[in-house]
Amino acid sequence: MSTYDAIVPAGGTIDANFALLVGTEEKALIQFGERTILETILTALKESGRIRNIVVVGSENIEKAAQPFGVKVIRPGQSGPENIFRGLDALKELDPALDKALIVTCDLPFLTAESVQNYIDRCPENRDVCVPVIEAEEFNRQYPGTSSTFVRTKDGVFTIGGMFLMNAKKMPSLRGQIESVFARRKSKLGMAMLIGPVFVYKWLSKSLTLRDLERKIESMLGCTGSAVRNVPVELAYDVDYQDDYEYAIKYVEART
Repeated sequence: MSTYDAIVPAGGTIDANFALLVGTEEKALIQFGERTILETILTALKESGRIRNIVVVGSENIEKAAQPFGVKVIRPGQSGPENIFRGLDALKELDPALDKALIVTCDLPFLTAESVQNYIDRCPENRDVCVPVIEAEEFNRQYPGTSSTFVRTKDGVFTIGGMFLMNAKKMPSLRGQIESVFARRKSKLGMAMLIGPVFVYKWLSKSLTLRDLERKIESMLGCTGSAVRNVPVELAYDVDYQDDYEYAIKYVEART
């Protein structure tokens, strides 16, 4: 049974109107019932039995919220990639022989210990980067009526989850490529230039496959990649905007 260390980048913030509604501008501290999203995530990681050390990257408020879990908390940098690499450095201080790291986004309100176990068990151990992909049909069956974004491929229609297993020893050499992807993520033209015309053509012509996605990870990052299917749907439900939050509140209320 494989066990790993985890990084939780918890520096994400939300817009002013959304923050006024939930009483915090820090995404990880949004409250659902008796727990914040951060508490839900840390509980899931701890109870999964598959995680050793955990490093959370966040503010003083984040540190206070994480204190009962006995995890290491460090301050964030100026970008998402920088926060991940700060977390990686902190994990290496705890375990110099660190092999792989699980990166968990801070906006998964429905994450459970079973979700973590299931995903880790499905990740091939011989791949440097594992990305969870969830079929739109399964997602919409569990969370009908959401405004989630999906990508159509020849294999089906998918979205990506917020948990990534990565080769910690190779990550430093991938930093430039990761920062380039992050910097261009909101620009359609920038991403098109980054991923190349052949990939764009396959996507537009609906001939793109998951194996094409894996190959693109490999060519862009210079490492092996795997699109991991049949993972828990809750890995893909994240809270970025107010409508995500309001949907999640109604979802929870309907099941209590």
